[in-house]
Amino acid sequence: MQQESNIFSERPGEFITMGTGTSVGIPIFGCDCEVCTSPNPKNQRGRTSVYIGAPEGGFLIDTPPELRLQMLRENIPWVHAVLYTHSHADHLFGLDDVRISGYRLEKSVTLHCEEIVEQQIRRSFNYAFEEPTHNLHHMSRPRLDFQRVTLEPFDLLGLRIQPIRLMHGTLPILGYRINDIAFCTDVSHIPEESWQYLEGLEYLIIDALRIKPHPTHFNLEQGLEVVERVKPRRAYFTHISHSLEHEETNASLPEHVELAFDGLSLPLTGTK
Repeated sequence: MQQESNIFSERPGEFITMGTGTSVGIPIFGCDCEVCTSPNPKNQRGRTSVYIGAPEGGFLIDTPPELRLQMLRENIPWVHAVLYTHSHADHLFGLDDVRISGYRLEKSVTLHCEEIVEQQIRRSFNYAFEEPTHNLHHMSRPRLDFQRVTLEPFDLLGLRIQPIRLMHGTLPILGYRINDIAFCTDVSHIPEESWQYLEGLEYLIIDALRIKPHPTHFNLEQGLEVVERVKPRRAYFTHISHSLEHEETNASLPEHVELAFDGLSLPLTGTK
């Protein structure tokens, strides 16, 4: 009998928006608005993260609560590493879902983050780092190693990563540039020294929560102002609330700008 092919792949050369929704996800339970009840799958948005298929394995930016479902949807078997933008629950609380990756790869998954994020991870997932007193079996604890991120570029799985300082309200967070793609979620201000890392982009993925202003996120107008200054070839908005219907909003945007959606795949340009 012919052996069936494996549907799972590390998706080399792809940059995938795994989730594109705001902190409560879309649909919001208990909400009967047009977007939350829409049959259009592009209006159904998990919490925000991306997956990058690098030359030497795949990695994530952030681990949202829907991570397991997102990995299954995209047929991705495991991840070798995670980069973190910040430690809010909607970007962190799917971390235990990478536990199976360490087991299957037989090595630790590396978590690349700033010190304040590492401290929050250690508090939130204390069982992963404290000596266990029971359930001492091979999968009882995630295999995780921390790697400190500064604003200096670093190499990961065959790619050069450039961290970008952003502000989420008053909280300093990180965006990341990978080749000619920049991912900047949960941002309400870009410090002047960070704009240099957004030059010459093929793709910009940037926060645009809603139409009304918000104290800790760019709204649609502010996101468009960033796109106008940066002038990427294409721009996609992420961390989207239920006030932005996919097709209606896209019809109002410039031709090279649109809302991202869960499962959007972009070519990882510049990869050798």
